[in-house]
Amino acid sequence: MIIPIRCFTCGKVIGNKWEAYLGLLQTEYTEGDALDALGLKRYCCRRMLLGHVDLIEKLLNYAPLENIRVYLDRETFMKISEKENTVY
Repeated sequence: MIIPIRCFTCGKVIGNKWEAYLGLLQTEYTEGDALDALGLKRYCCRRMLLGHVDLIEKLLNYAPLENIRVYLDRETFMKISEKENTVY
């Protein structure tokens, strides 16, 4: 889902390191070297980044229409609603 703000074991703030970690991986760093560069020495903090699976994009594909209507303009939303014969 979303990277936790703090390490579950020691409580160190790790949420602000996720984007930097991904950036380092894109620049040909190995996982271990990237974690070292971010200053994550404890294995509990390292596993928080190594074991994280980013599922938020996949979950947004299954969002119900009533949650999506906030992001659509009224015309587009009404067309979709009419197509599905749904009244909101």
